[in-house]
Amino acid sequence: MVGHENAPKAVVLATRNKGKIREFTAAFEELGFEVRTVDDVVDVEEPEEVGTTFMENAELKALYYAEACGLPCVADDSGLEVDALGGAPGVLSARFAGEHGNDAANNARLVKELADVPEEARTARYQCALVWAIPNGQCIRATGTCEGLIQLTPMGKGGFGYDPYFYIPKLKTTMANISMEQKQTISHRGKALRTLVEQLRHTIIK
Repeated sequence: MVGHENAPKAVVLATRNKGKIREFTAAFEELGFEVRTVDDVVDVEEPEEVGTTFMENAELKALYYAEACGLPCVADDSGLEVDALGGAPGVLSARFAGEHGNDAANNARLVKELADVPEEARTARYQCALVWAIPNGQCIRATGTCEGLIQLTPMGKGGFGYDPYFYIPKLKTTMANISMEQKQTISHRGKALRTLVEQLRHTIIK
């Protein structure tokens, strides 16, 4: 990777999720980068997420947008893995019920499929794969995991996705019922972001 004198001055975030943008922006501005979103830089179609793992999809998106924008790009792919469902919904987390991004439908299907599963067997985890890519194809990768249980009734108004049903035993509440600061500390995405930033400090910011 390049040294400080050649370090890129801008990084593009491959997401339209406002929560992710806020979290990523704070981290990368601290490193001295100007943070942009894909929509700020280029008008291209979204790539088809054909990977079979979170990391494959994150890398696919990061490389696609880095090339399209001509700038470093950060992309993540994340989701929920439920042991009693054989790891599902996994990479299909956003479209578990068929329609992409329909949280209500996805959660309804999750609850239905776990209705007869005892609480202690509803173990699950959030997984996040995060990739920094530059236009020449080089990548830096990071991952994060958050363990929990799926409860069958929602709790909390914060977060998004499966957060109201994702119970964190050590906090005795759901992901949707904690502050943003707490979430950044214990979440899969927060852990992956801290790991990525630390790698960038040692490889780019010298």
